Amino acid sequence: MLIAIGLIFFAAYAAIALEHPIGISKSASALVGAGLLWTVYALSTGDHARVAHDLSETLGDTAGIIFFLVGAMTIVEVIDAHDGFEIVTSRIRTKSLAGLLWLVAWVTFGLSAILDNLTTTIVMVSLVRKLLDRDSDRLLFASVIVIAANAGGAWSPIGDVTTTMLWIGGQVSALGIIQALFLASVANLLVPLCLATRGLRGQAFTSAAPAAPSGATPERNVMFVLGLGVLVLVPVFKQVTHLPPFMGMLFGLGLLWFAGEFLHRSKEPDTRQQLAVGQALSRIDHSSLLFFIGILLAVATLGHTDMLAALSSWLDQTIGRLDVIVLLLGLLSAIVDNVPLVAAAMRMYVLDQHPADSFLWEFISYCAGTGGSILIIGSAAGVAAMGIQPIQFLWYARRIAWLALSGYFVGALVYIVQYRLLH
Repeated sequence: MLIAIGLIFFAAYAAIALEHPIGISKSASALVGAGLLWTVYALSTGDHARVAHDLSETLGDTAGIIFFLVGAMTIVEVIDAHDGFEIVTSRIRTKSLAGLLWLVAWVTFGLSAILDNLTTTIVMVSLVRKLLDRDSDRLLFASVIVIAANAGGAWSPIGDVTTTMLWIGGQVSALGIIQALFLASVANLLVPLCLATRGLRGQAFTSAAPAAPSGATPERNVMFVLGLGVLVLVPVFKQVTHLPPFMGMLFGLGLLWFAGEFLHRSKEPDTRQQLAVGQALSRIDHSSLLFFIGILLAVATLGHTDMLAALSSWLDQTIGRLDVIVLLLGLLSAIVDNVPLVAAAMRMYVLDQHPADSFLWEFISYCAGTGGSILIIGSAAGVAAMGIQPIQFLWYARRIAWLALSGYFVGALVYIVQYRLLH
């Protein structure tokens, strides 16, 4: 059974990593892999009650993450439908190309912590395509945006799906992860940003005039502030009520929905439909949600069959140092998706041995969140940037990978030094 499960998981993982060359969606590969793994697990054991219990437990953990993501993605779509992001993008004013790169990078860094790195990447790459005329500038800016979005998402409980998984799973707390990783994430962006702007000094550009907002300004402002307020207050809701984060997110979505219905109650039916939460639900990325479901279910079988525990013991015996093990996991996330890596780590190590906000979980959050920037295919933000601004894999590997790798190691060093000083 263990050999079969290992081979199936490896094949599914390879199909996910090679999504673009083989032309098969990673969501399909994840779902097929999950189905095959649970089928083998169910047929290979005679304890059907145990399999049912394991599946129910896994389903509960998976549902919490999916409900959270559905709420967050819908809120972002509602803000976008009201042109709320123009409040940020329309205020960019500079004549220096290097100055614009710094401004775009730090706006991306901040927004990805409040929203998420995927959505922020889409917004900011779309913005620079309107601001810049030269393809070379667009490629550089899009690449730095990927690094900034991943760095900004790593230190926030709602900024990156892997950090969200650890937060929902109880491995890290909202305040703890912010305090632990903020400086490391700043270093992760600051180093490549300094290196990237060396060749841009003295260069100028002429920005295009910002487009006039399509929605009514008061309504746009209300939905923007309310939507961001809901996202920011989810960690506070969890801390006060001790309820799962998805409850706070769904509660906030209901409040935003109620406010939208009230604001648009006198509009024409067609206009109301375009601005409604129901329409926003139809625009969220359902394929990504199915991928998360499939990969979480697939990784769970490795935990229930004790394969991850065996892998953890092997790594401890072979390498022996947690910091080196986690650094290697982060480098691996540059090649393959970081979601299954973090899901596997959550199964490999237990809270009894490594309690919440310990070195292991905080360092995993940093390494898995930022390691995907080293190669363009290593993160959802990078894949999204490739879809908006065509970035060649080899171009990114030659021009950007060493910048991201420098920031990755410097940020890791900052975290380790900070941890040792404070503990």
